[in-house]
Amino acid sequence: MRIISSILSSGVILISTAAVAQDMLPRPGDPKGIEQPFSPYAGREFPTKVFWGDTHLHTAVSVDAGTMNTIGQEDAYRFARGEEITTTHGLRARLSRPLDFLVISDHAEMYGLMPRLLKGDREILSQSKGKEWYGGLKSGDAEKTFAIAMEIVASLAKKDPPIKADKIVRDAWREYTALADRYNEPGRFTALIGYEYTTRGGYNLHRNVIFRGNASIANQTIPFSQFDSQNPEDLWRSLAAFEQDTGAEVLAIPHNGNLSNGRMFSIETNDGKPLTREIAELRARMEPLVEVTQIKGDGEAHPMLSPNDEFADYETWDKSNLNGTEAKTPEMIQYEYAREALKTGLKLESTLGVNPFKFGMIGSTDSHTSMATAAEENFFGKHSGVEPAPHRWKHVVIEAPTPEFTIMGWQQAASGYAAVWATENTREAIFDAMKRKETYATTGSRMIVRFFGGWDFDESDTRTRLPAQSGYAKGVPMGGDLSAAPVGKAPTFLVAAAKDPYSGNLDRIQIVKGWLDANGKTHEKVHDVIWSDERKPGPDGKLPRVGNTVNVANATWSNSVGSPELIGVWQDPDFDPNVNAFYYARVIEIPTPRWTAYEALRFKLNLPDEVPMTTQERAYTSPIWYAPNKD
Repeated sequence: MRIISSILSSGVILISTAAVAQDMLPRPGDPKGIEQPFSPYAGREFPTKVFWGDTHLHTAVSVDAGTMNTIGQEDAYRFARGEEITTTHGLRARLSRPLDFLVISDHAEMYGLMPRLLKGDREILSQSKGKEWYGGLKSGDAEKTFAIAMEIVASLAKKDPPIKADKIVRDAWREYTALADRYNEPGRFTALIGYEYTTRGGYNLHRNVIFRGNASIANQTIPFSQFDSQNPEDLWRSLAAFEQDTGAEVLAIPHNGNLSNGRMFSIETNDGKPLTREIAELRARMEPLVEVTQIKGDGEAHPMLSPNDEFADYETWDKSNLNGTEAKTPEMIQYEYAREALKTGLKLESTLGVNPFKFGMIGSTDSHTSMATAAEENFFGKHSGVEPAPHRWKHVVIEAPTPEFTIMGWQQAASGYAAVWATENTREAIFDAMKRKETYATTGSRMIVRFFGGWDFDESDTRTRLPAQSGYAKGVPMGGDLSAAPVGKAPTFLVAAAKDPYSGNLDRIQIVKGWLDANGKTHEKVHDVIWSDERKPGPDGKLPRVGNTVNVANATWSNSVGSPELIGVWQDPDFDPNVNAFYYARVIEIPTPRWTAYEALRFKLNLPDEVPMTTQERAYTSPIWYAPNKD
């Protein structure tokens, strides 16, 4: 296994001999000169930089976050751009490094109502529910305030709005889109316009809707909410109609499905009927990405579905639906996790002729604090009630009717971020990269990952300081499709990763393969492709653990194990050219302190044994799909 040792995106290509370099120079009497530019960077049009962002952030404009006096949208932009702000409870906060882009995705339901209610807006107070809510939130009675807040959160699952506020929603939406335009600085920071469609609240069937254009485009509509329809299929139809009517572009990103109790990646329509080709096509078109990891747990894989995958059980939330009103049963889990959905998509394609689950992967936070914090040492939690404090590890984040389904503070995951390979930091370039699925998810670390598939990658492609040069020339990137196999060839994959300089070394790179056999049965296999140190797989084929250098008491670790970079080429040893398949890369870091370890150190806490104190950050790339030629 070969290890390389400097930044992957630096792009240095060494010419091996002076004679080769001399051959590249124009010769006397050659009017054409050279066909190749001398500089290896001249003429490049492919994406050369990964941009980091959060597509799922809530502020005071969201009716639920607003009950907690959460800070506002402008502070969210300032924070994402790297500025220091003051949190709801007076803490100073700042990111280690600015983000490149942000989607403030406040809830469509009663959009902008809470700030106006707390100011005593006459239109709201003229309605009985508005007057009741205002009185409770302003009473100074903690129990009454909490009860009202819970009622407001529950209203997000109701069919009809408890307060009629059409004008407020429209005005608040236009204020937000104007603010987004003001903070959008092409080349420096991208403020993508968006909102969250929040439906079937207990089952987390929510979507973040993102516009490609500016305020003049987004203002041609208002956020589509569950008060318009609780059926996600109606959201897709509405967005498709918006595109048709305006010529604009928009997409939707479903949340992690791990709390949907079998509904997120169901093989039925919303009303329980068999999935149709029309609905499958619409979903595939409108939802090119899935949010696979966030504060409410990880949704890549589950140990029950992937018993041979030693890394499948990561930040797992699998006891019930979101609000703890329905216990989860084993048969639900297959319709909740991204890997299984990718496999299900292959099966549906064989019967419907289209794959509704042909999605790429991103991570985001779902933070309701106005702060996109996913780093373990800088984690501010799900909402302002669980900002860093000595007690937050045992604070109730989600209170369920059944105590065993209640979610405690320590169960929050400091996750995640969206990584996008784009040609430039603009709305258009980032949106277009999302549409073509040239993206990957991380659980908070900012590691750099490249993944290409083709038919002719070999060891020489790992020796360049610019793997993308070979990647785009000889294959397709993450999110792409491989053509029918050349006779006698199996697909090869070029994969490379560089560590986040603020995080741990790399343990290994894996490629996850899923496929549909001739009998219509799905399969998966996780391949260790390249790894750090001089480990060798055991008799069972498993690679030994990388080791653990974490000092939990001091919340420190040593990069004495693992590697700063890994790069390799892997060829599928079990390839069948007649079988549909997908492949994606998973990159695993060495163990590092979890946010709970930092909390224990700061506040001098002795936490119970059930609280995990270490983590292994990871990245999941969008897949590359293979389909045989059906002609």
